[in-house]
Amino acid sequence: MSTIDIRHAHSLSDDAARNAIAEVAKKLEERFEVSTRWENQTLRFARSGVEGGIELLPGAVRVKAELGFLLSAMKGMVESEIQRVLAEKLG
Repeated sequence: MSTIDIRHAHSLSDDAARNAIAEVAKKLEERFEVSTRWENQTLRFARSGVEGGIELLPGAVRVKAELGFLLSAMKGMVESEIQRVLAEKLG
Protein backbone atom coordinates (compact mmCIF):
# COMPACT_ATOMS: atom_id res chain seq x y z
CA MET A 1 0.00 0.00 0.00
CA SER A 2 1.01 3.57 -0.69
CA THR A 3 -0.11 6.69 1.18
CA ILE A 4 -1.00 10.12 -0.14
CA ASP A 5 -1.06 13.00 2.35
CA ILE A 6 -1.65 16.49 0.89
CA ARG A 7 -2.44 19.71 2.74
CA HIS A 8 -3.82 22.63 0.69
CA ALA A 9 -4.34 26.10 2.15
CA HIS A 10 -7.29 28.26 1.07
CA SER A 11 -8.94 31.54 2.00
CA LEU A 12 -12.57 30.44 1.61
CA SER A 13 -15.22 30.53 4.30
CA ASP A 14 -16.04 27.19 5.94
CA ASP A 15 -19.31 26.94 3.97
CA ALA A 16 -17.64 27.79 0.65
CA ALA A 17 -14.87 25.25 1.31
CA ARG A 18 -17.44 22.56 2.19
CA ASN A 19 -19.35 23.32 -1.03
CA ALA A 20 -16.13 23.11 -3.05
CA ILE A 21 -15.30 19.75 -1.51
CA ALA A 22 -18.84 18.56 -2.28
CA GLU A 23 -18.17 19.43 -5.93
CA VAL A 24 -14.94 17.44 -5.79
CA ALA A 25 -16.89 14.51 -4.34
CA LYS A 26 -19.37 14.65 -7.20
CA LYS A 27 -16.52 14.50 -9.72
CA LEU A 28 -14.93 11.59 -7.86
CA GLU A 29 -18.22 9.70 -7.93
CA GLU A 30 -18.72 10.34 -11.66
CA ARG A 31 -15.15 9.76 -12.87
CA PHE A 32 -13.91 7.03 -10.56
CA GLU A 33 -17.08 5.40 -9.19
CA VAL A 34 -16.09 5.98 -5.58
CA SER A 35 -18.64 6.10 -2.82
CA THR A 36 -18.56 9.20 -0.64
CA ARG A 37 -20.07 10.22 2.69
CA TRP A 38 -19.58 13.04 5.18
CA GLU A 39 -18.36 12.23 8.70
CA ASN A 40 -18.35 15.50 10.63
CA GLN A 41 -15.82 17.70 8.78
CA THR A 42 -14.33 14.88 6.68
CA LEU A 43 -15.57 13.64 3.33
CA ARG A 44 -14.77 9.91 3.23
CA PHE A 45 -14.31 8.17 -0.12
CA ALA A 46 -13.73 4.54 -1.03
CA ARG A 47 -13.72 2.01 -3.83
CA SER A 48 -11.71 -1.03 -4.66
CA GLY A 49 -8.04 -0.01 -4.50
CA VAL A 50 -8.40 3.33 -2.70
CA GLU A 51 -9.77 4.62 0.58
CA GLY A 52 -9.36 7.98 2.26
CA GLY A 53 -10.80 11.32 3.21
CA ILE A 54 -10.76 15.06 2.63
CA GLU A 55 -10.71 16.83 5.99
CA LEU A 56 -11.85 20.44 6.30
CA LEU A 57 -9.50 22.38 8.57
CA PRO A 58 -9.51 26.10 9.40
CA GLY A 59 -8.03 27.71 6.28
CA ALA A 60 -6.97 24.41 4.68
CA VAL A 61 -8.01 20.95 3.57
CA ARG A 62 -6.06 17.74 4.09
CA VAL A 63 -6.39 14.81 1.72
CA LYS A 64 -5.25 11.42 2.99
CA ALA A 65 -5.61 8.27 0.94
CA GLU A 66 -4.37 4.71 1.00
CA LEU A 67 -3.74 3.32 -2.47
CA GLY A 68 -3.91 -0.38 -3.16
CA PHE A 69 -1.26 -2.27 -5.09
CA LEU A 70 -2.38 -1.34 -8.61
CA LEU A 71 -2.92 2.36 -7.90
CA SER A 72 0.37 2.58 -6.00
CA ALA A 73 2.15 2.41 -9.36
CA MET A 74 0.32 5.62 -10.38
CA LYS A 75 0.81 7.51 -7.10
CA GLY A 76 2.54 10.50 -8.73
CA MET A 77 -0.23 10.93 -11.29
CA VAL A 78 -2.94 10.60 -8.62
CA GLU A 79 -1.21 13.20 -6.39
CA SER A 80 -0.86 15.62 -9.30
CA GLU A 81 -4.53 15.29 -10.19
CA ILE A 82 -5.59 15.85 -6.57
CA GLN A 83 -3.42 18.97 -6.36
CA ARG A 84 -4.80 20.28 -9.66
CA VAL A 85 -8.42 19.83 -8.57
CA LEU A 86 -7.79 21.39 -5.14
CA ALA A 87 -6.17 24.43 -6.78
CA GLU A 88 -9.08 24.71 -9.21
CA LYS A 89 -11.79 24.45 -6.56
CA LEU A 90 -10.13 26.15 -3.58
CA GLY A 91 -7.71 28.58 -5.19
